[in-house]
Amino acid sequence: METEKTAAQKLAERKERLRNLHKLRQEARTHNHQEVVAEDARKKLPNNWEARKRQADWIVADEKAREEAKAKGLDYDRLKLLDVSAIDAEKIEKKKKKQNPDLGFSTFEAQTARQYNRLVKNMPARDMSKYEKQKEELGEAFYGGPNTIIHGLVKDTPAAINNMVKDLEQQIDRRKKYSRRRIYNDDADVDFINERNSKFNKKLERFYGEHTAEIKQNLERGTAI
Repeated sequence: METEKTAAQKLAERKERLRNLHKLRQEARTHNHQEVVAEDARKKLPNNWEARKRQADWIVADEKAREEAKAKGLDYDRLKLLDVSAIDAEKIEKKKKKQNPDLGFSTFEAQTARQYNRLVKNMPARDMSKYEKQKEELGEAFYGGPNTIIHGLVKDTPAAINNMVKDLEQQIDRRKKYSRRRIYNDDADVDFINERNSKFNKKLERFYGEHTAEIKQNLERGTAI
């Protein structure tokens, strides 16, 4: 009788071990599946998504710390300098001196970047309550991505539309005032239909003239293929 009882106990122990192994296998399978889904989601994000997210989180934390310092009547910029060593402060100052705010017109990309920075600089202060609300409403789409469709998720306010129209009108007014008449050379080849087209052709010649000189000569001689 004692031998039969021992065998039954052994059988129960084996069954218990099998149940535990099966449970561990299911947990491992679930965990692996979650890791695969997370890895696939990370691959679909843009390359600089983590950097953009860190920057956004830093901005939120910085604004929060600034508000707390303001509530306590403290100078936040001075408090930040207390955490910066003299060596780091010197490096930051040298870096600022090396920066040239006006590089002139070098390329169309640089001109676009300058205009973008000017427009961003003239934007009003961030509304953190609106920022947090929009972040909560959009979820993952807030940071954008290759497969994110923003159209229809965000609606521009009338104030934002009016600001855009106002800025465009100011650009048009500035372009009207900027009109310098240049001396016309009668001996020069006429390859334009108006003054604006002439300016555009001169820019093309300045950037791409050396690469297209042979093609232009062949077209003028009529020997182009």
